[in-house]
Amino acid sequence: MATRPDYYKTLGVEKQATAEDIKKAYRKLARQYHPDRNPDDKQAEARFKEISQAHDVLGDPEKRKQYDSGSGAFAAGAGPGGGFGGFGNFDFDASSMGDILSNLFGGSTSGRRVRTKPRAEKGADLEAQVSISFDQAVSGAQVPLQVPMHATCPTCHGTGAKPGTAPSVCPRCEGRGIETQGQGMFSISQPCSLCGGSGTVIEDPCPTCNGAGAVRTVKRLRVNIPAGVRDGSRIRLAGKGEPGRNGGPPGDLYLITHVDPSPLFKRKGDNLEVEVPLTIPEALRGAEVKVPTLNGTKTLRVRPGTASGTVQRLRGEGPPKLSSKSGEKGDIHYRFVIDVPQNLSEEQEQAIEELSKSMGSSDPRAGLFKNGAASSSGAAAGADGETAGKGGES
Repeated sequence: MATRPDYYKTLGVEKQATAEDIKKAYRKLARQYHPDRNPDDKQAEARFKEISQAHDVLGDPEKRKQYDSGSGAFAAGAGPGGGFGGFGNFDFDASSMGDILSNLFGGSTSGRRVRTKPRAEKGADLEAQVSISFDQAVSGAQVPLQVPMHATCPTCHGTGAKPGTAPSVCPRCEGRGIETQGQGMFSISQPCSLCGGSGTVIEDPCPTCNGAGAVRTVKRLRVNIPAGVRDGSRIRLAGKGEPGRNGGPPGDLYLITHVDPSPLFKRKGDNLEVEVPLTIPEALRGAEVKVPTLNGTKTLRVRPGTASGTVQRLRGEGPPKLSSKSGEKGDIHYRFVIDVPQNLSEEQEQAIEELSKSMGSSDPRAGLFKNGAASSSGAAAGADGETAGKGGES
């Protein structure tokens, strides 16, 4: 049978010590052997665990009563290995029970688990708006940007404590970073409500950041806008967000682009569209017309009899595709529209009359009706959509 551990001796108190004496002794030793004050010191870490185990038993009235009387979990033969060699000495790895309850309840479980260092946290992600011209969106650009964010305090370097001082062990959780609830040998723990789980509190805060460890600032950047962005594109700049806490990585910065409209080109997905006016003779006889591109001009051949709304495409003349890694570009679509003059000269009216006679009197709208022609009893519709002509009841 293993030797019974002397928890009173571990804490350096008498068996008749009060609960307050035990608490004071534990806090004094915990400060002395806390891993944060003794980095990479295995002996100090082992001593700190012994102190925590002793306080876990003697600091709980029910556990202390069982320990003193040698009953319950501290009775001879109790525990996985029998007597104190199995449970009281924690030879079976005292954290194993905590691991089981942690899986069940989503947290660490008892004072036996000690937080040696604050958990590293990734910095917050940020979002900013950037306005660019149409040409910058097509070709890419580098633009200046000012981003409000929190930065590591230059006075305390993120500790939150006044220079020359350091955070102290949290008096509520006594450096463990957790608070336990429940009675007996089983309990459920939650992050300490006083220190937030860090295990330390700041008694003398930094005068610059007031203990926050960070200050509000405006970061000035020059950011690269990739070619081919659209209005509303979201660009991720990795590591350009707020700095992390406790050695954690920085967050990311997301840019939302606002692109000024172009007087010529309209964005249609990965492509651009341009409206190209044609005269009536060009549409009828065909023609060669010059059209704008992103890098100059090109000539398109208009087929005879081109209808208004016809689209011709120039492949690869559009903006770069953001989704393409090979530099692939979109297309430019040219939509032809017939330019109909509003006022005609006498000569033009005569020419149109001659054209109308030469083309015959076939009705181009005949196919709109079921029988191939308009009903003879139908009334003509006026410009306002109402029936023209006099109506009445029979």
